[in-house]
Amino acid sequence: MTDNRFSVTFNFLSAYKGFTMSKFSLEVLERRVFPFTETEDPDVLLGAAFGEDVALTRVGGDVLISHVDPIVGAIGNIGWLAVHVACNDVATSGAPPRWIQLLVLVPTVGDEDLLEQIMRDANRAAKEIGVSIIGGHTGYTSGLSRPLVAVTALGSASGRKLVRTSGAQIGDHVLVTKGIALEGTAILAQDFSDVALKLGLSERDIEKAHHLMSEVSVVPEALAIAGLGATAIHDVTRGGLLETLLEIAHLSGVGMEVDHSRLPIRPVVARLAQTFQFDPLRMISSGTLAATVPPDRVKDVRNALTKIGVLLSDVGQVSDGTGVSLLRKEETKHYRQIRCEEDELTRMWTLYPREG
Repeated sequence: MTDNRFSVTFNFLSAYKGFTMSKFSLEVLERRVFPFTETEDPDVLLGAAFGEDVALTRVGGDVLISHVDPIVGAIGNIGWLAVHVACNDVATSGAPPRWIQLLVLVPTVGDEDLLEQIMRDANRAAKEIGVSIIGGHTGYTSGLSRPLVAVTALGSASGRKLVRTSGAQIGDHVLVTKGIALEGTAILAQDFSDVALKLGLSERDIEKAHHLMSEVSVVPEALAIAGLGATAIHDVTRGGLLETLLEIAHLSGVGMEVDHSRLPIRPVVARLAQTFQFDPLRMISSGTLAATVPPDRVKDVRNALTKIGVLLSDVGQVSDGTGVSLLRKEETKHYRQIRCEEDELTRMWTLYPREG
């Protein structure tokens, strides 16, 4: 497998079936991780950096874009999800993912059927995106009770202008795609369906929420937005939209003003949020993009996304200052602190613990 200093964000994606993973805090990363990732290689254009989705490495006359993400779980489509998640991050740079490597570990030597299913699912996702599986590693270990799948996704710039998380400019519009809290809501519907029913949600609510997982890919919209002049793009993973915007603001040296009434919250997400008492702004949401775009390009971006059937919401503006100012019911609350280790899904696991 590839040396994974490629994992520049050091993050995870999801929690499933009683097994959770999480990020270390920024403070821990700065003390325990980043001091050991420094390099003097002039071809490393972007190495390990908090909040950036990819690494950028000069190879000949081109730039290699790379990212890795792990998922642990016992779900039937873990291979499919792992491929989409890793490829999403490459796409946020503005270049399409082209190649992937897979690390697949299962608990026992007898888990051949599970191994095959994971590979079938990964192959299905690869065909959906148009990437090639070029290698990796498969094995088994008694140290696992559930399968682990890690995907390294790679692409090449091929002359494209690449987009970073750190590029937001004062005056840009803050755009959000599809809706927020999509993945976390889908996970609740899958892993907490019994709780949802006891709390009064209907089978129809659970079905609609579970279906949100099918929207996890952001590759088409990320490429479209990047090609139309986005200054920063970040997919909304752990910590939700609020954490994502805080990271963009922090890395770009700007502030953001966001109107809560303009946030795209699907009715089914609102129902589960009210029932489970979680904050959609802080819920993991793979499938959602946050982007900053100059004012004169917003109309073009909206038209492009309408053509591919992706909802776009203009929720605010990049401003001078720091952090995120959230206007809600005529009251403005200012958020400054980055807390990448926190997420509403983790809190749900604490409130409603699952048996292994």
